[in-house]
Amino acid sequence: MMKKRAYAAIAAAGLLVVSLGGCGKSGGSSSEGGSDFNPGNRLTMIVPMAPGGGSDLSGRAIASGLEKVIGKSISVENHQGGGGAVGYAGFMGNEGNASYLLATETALVNLPLTEDVPFTWRSFTPIMKVGQDSTIMVVPKAAKYATCADVVSAAKSGAVKVAVSGGVTGNDAIQFGLIEKDQKVQFQRVPYESGGEAIAAALGGHVDVALTNPSEVMGQLQSGDLKPLCVIADKRYDYEELKDIPTTIEQGINVTFAQFRGVIAPGGISDEAKAYWIDAAKKYAESDSFKEYMSSNYMQTDPLFGDDFVKYLEKYEADLKAGLGEAK
Repeated sequence: MMKKRAYAAIAAAGLLVVSLGGCGKSGGSSSEGGSDFNPGNRLTMIVPMAPGGGSDLSGRAIASGLEKVIGKSISVENHQGGGGAVGYAGFMGNEGNASYLLATETALVNLPLTEDVPFTWRSFTPIMKVGQDSTIMVVPKAAKYATCADVVSAAKSGAVKVAVSGGVTGNDAIQFGLIEKDQKVQFQRVPYESGGEAIAAALGGHVDVALTNPSEVMGQLQSGDLKPLCVIADKRYDYEELKDIPTTIEQGINVTFAQFRGVIAPGGISDEAKAYWIDAAKKYAESDSFKEYMSSNYMQTDPLFGDDFVKYLEKYEADLKAGLGEAK
């Protein structure tokens, strides 16, 4: 079981922006009326992670694709900190303001289950699940490990330094924690704010092992600077460049983990605003921009919208609780 830690400062900041959020609540949400709804011309996509990682790449790609659909510019801002907690807590201050979106991923569900934060995914308006991808465990090319099973064996007899991005209860920490629980080992964790920093640490030899999404390291995999050990999944990737990487299940590690990516709007937006963004998201999912993003980032294509995204989040939350051994 993962112990909750209190993010007192983050919670206070989140509550403060909520109390101030009413001042800007009408911004972008004043033009209501079904198909006539207009979110305004100052649109912003918040990325709650640092620049350079998979979340940043996702947010910028989605914002660019939506721009082409709605014919308006969407600026992208990184509000990193606390493994995403700062960005999500701050996003609560945009309650009712449909001119803001947030590029979300599994931290939306992870954080409320493992930390004392002032939000859950129910605090916001789910718009679109874009797709999902599975994590790859990688090591520097000179590393002695050839498989994830080798890493586990090494951890049983000595210290193995692993890069953990996104905070102590982010995706990396959860996946390493599940492996520790399944294999009865313990890793030496080295924290980093973003996936980009974690990969740089692996390339520089500062850590032994890192977890990453394909989009973050395909160049290093193709150059041979990093080598993949396994995919944290029950099925291999179908992509030609990744199909030869074995899974954790194949290597006797009974751990799988899929990271979703998507878009949410603030809570409390009008039905017209919600319909506007869902319609735009559906058009984006049919566009060449979407297809290019999915293929170039090696994502699994299974978009969900609105209420279907809500159902997915409900199941994901229940499965994650079970995986963590967390009763809430």
